[in-house]
Amino acid sequence: MSDSSQYKKMITQARRIVVKIGSGVLTRGSGLDTRLIHSLARDISECKNEKREIILVSSGAVASGLKKVGLPEKPGTIQQKQACAAIGQASLIMAYEKALGRFGHQVAQILLTLDDLSNRRRYLNARNTLTTLLEWDIIPIINENDTVVVDEIKFGDNDTLSSMITGLVEAQLLVNLTEIDGLYDSDPRKNPEAKFIPLVKTVGPKIEAMAGSIPGAMGTGGMYAKVIAARRTAKTGVPTIIANGKKKGILRRILAGEEVGTIFLPRPERLGQRKKRLDYSAKTRGGGDIKDGAKKALLKHGKSLLPSGITRVNDTFKPGDSIKVLDRRGRPVAVGLTNYSSEELNRILGCQTCDIESLLGYKHSDEIIHRNNMVVGEDLVR
Repeated sequence: MSDSSQYKKMITQARRIVVKIGSGVLTRGSGLDTRLIHSLARDISECKNEKREIILVSSGAVASGLKKVGLPEKPGTIQQKQACAAIGQASLIMAYEKALGRFGHQVAQILLTLDDLSNRRRYLNARNTLTTLLEWDIIPIINENDTVVVDEIKFGDNDTLSSMITGLVEAQLLVNLTEIDGLYDSDPRKNPEAKFIPLVKTVGPKIEAMAGSIPGAMGTGGMYAKVIAARRTAKTGVPTIIANGKKKGILRRILAGEEVGTIFLPRPERLGQRKKRLDYSAKTRGGGDIKDGAKKALLKHGKSLLPSGITRVNDTFKPGDSIKVLDRRGRPVAVGLTNYSSEELNRILGCQTCDIESLLGYKHSDEIIHRNNMVVGEDLVR
């Protein structure tokens, strides 16, 4: 089977699909572009008629809100962004409900934060709710809960959220709809000679540099955030397509196997559910610095982290917290669940495992972080 046939089969056979729609796609000068939303609703309806399941991750609340209150540009303060999100979210979900209702489909609104998906109980609750909605043939429409969480407003983006949702619901494809045709080697809106990149096998520094030169118009992430989200999704064994959401029938064309947009191929080895949550954790704390030998043991030999390899503790944390492991230059090496608190680790760092009990008076484990509870090296989200 040729590469193109294999990629087409991967896409056309996907039954559960996450579709992320950016602010620049959904809005125009007067606010929400209801005509485009109705066009997307038609595409989604046709996909559902083919027995596909669609989960929408939709931006647009802040952009819609600022148009409703008459602000000429994206507000600069956190409070104004939160207020615009609160105003715009109601219009956004109503527009989807009206458009999809014309085709006989019901929708459900879900507002999440990265914190929700790093907490195991809330992570499972979110997955169970989404699974139930899909079983009831209802289309979930997910957005970040921008109105209450400062960090998500200031640093978060729905590209990250869409990649997390793809793993959460075990989707087979992520479609990321934006204002341009896909990835270029420079910004095509400024450079008419920009070269289109139709296929990305691996996201490395060169691809990241290309993406970093293409900012978003209305959204927070730009192309860089979309490429990093595609890299995360690839680690779960799922392809991503970045395409122009303003083109009529784009979703139907993608799912029919047309070569539109940029496809990011999946990695053959998938991260398990536990490591997915570690990789995306919003609560990862500073952990400890490690020796070069310990770094090599983690990256090259698949070993667990032992106290003998640690040189310094950088933060306060409790057993079970997700912590970062840094090399002596401060670069991330791993993220994992610690078996010991920062206070305990300060007492045993640098020691042999056989000395832990004599130093503490007890021993939880030989390992500070067991390999099964760790994400290392190229699997890390930067």
